[in-house]
Amino acid sequence: MKKLTVELGERSYPIYIGSGLLNQADIYRKHIKSVQVLVVSNEKVAALYLDAVLNQLQDYRVETVILPDGESFKTLEHVTQVFDTLLAAKFSRNATLIALGGGVIGDMGGFAAACYQRGIAFLQIPTTLLAQVDSSVGGKTGVNHPLGKNMIGAFYQPQCVIADADVLDTLDDRQLSAGLAEVIKYGLIRDATFFVWLENNIDALLARDKTALSYAIEQSCLNKAQIVAEDETETGVRATLNLGHTFGHAIETGTGYSEYLHGEAVAIGTCQAADLSRRKGWLGDADVERIVALFKRARLPVLPPAQMDCEQFLALMAVDKKNVDGLIRLILLEKIGVATLPTGVERSLLEQTLKQYGRQ
Repeated sequence: MKKLTVELGERSYPIYIGSGLLNQADIYRKHIKSVQVLVVSNEKVAALYLDAVLNQLQDYRVETVILPDGESFKTLEHVTQVFDTLLAAKFSRNATLIALGGGVIGDMGGFAAACYQRGIAFLQIPTTLLAQVDSSVGGKTGVNHPLGKNMIGAFYQPQCVIADADVLDTLDDRQLSAGLAEVIKYGLIRDATFFVWLENNIDALLARDKTALSYAIEQSCLNKAQIVAEDETETGVRATLNLGHTFGHAIETGTGYSEYLHGEAVAIGTCQAADLSRRKGWLGDADVERIVALFKRARLPVLPPAQMDCEQFLALMAVDKKNVDGLIRLILLEKIGVATLPTGVERSLLEQTLKQYGRQ
């Protein structure tokens, strides 16, 4: 087992990475505050792993909430089911919530924990590659709104993250690829050496080679932990983690949160950001080709939805947390391994990318 630490002073917490961690009761005990425990999961994950988690919690008073599976259910309405269960069970502010699932469950469970009685402890047990390498680390929690993704939420750190590589054995191929989009992101924004490693090892990752996957998870979490420690609330360098996300969130919102997985939308959005970086004069044609090629090899989409035109993209991108005074600000690439902070972009160049990239 590997153990990394997100260094946030008194709120620092460990990330446990390894195999068989779901069945290690000692890890749970270190981080549970009282006998009151609520496990939040979804229908798909609960069928696979809820019993394994409950077997480690036999000394606790445990309640469960099982939510529908999917980004379209990441809403205030469904978070209310968590509050209903906590209140019906008369759980106090010493209770602990365990989020067992992918990014949607982690975001919703963390948001519920942040809100209930102004904050209770919670543990992240991510069960997708995307959640293990990105969304479970860093304390971003929240829900979607019909007008924008993740527009309602809070920064609220977990007590720990338990990343059990064994749960990836049941992850379908599409979800695995979606997680690789966020892994590739770390290479692009700050770790060119890791990007080259990914180019050389993407086939092993798709084949679920345990050594390759463990290394990719560890390197991704290490990069994320360092960024969060430096900038917890995204006033500076943490914003670079949003490479491709302004485009990607527009795609998710514009297609009703039902057509693309988050990682798939981020892959498309990152290719759009790379194209725009080329138009800014930062990336060369060969750089963009390398980026698009790696996403393709990871079995990810790289072209924007045909039904979304420039005007729809611009309208949706205007609803983004990085924007200032109504101006769209984007994370772009100066080169592979170096991202910009949120920057204003010439409207003409942005429109060129939206009208021309992938539209030939």
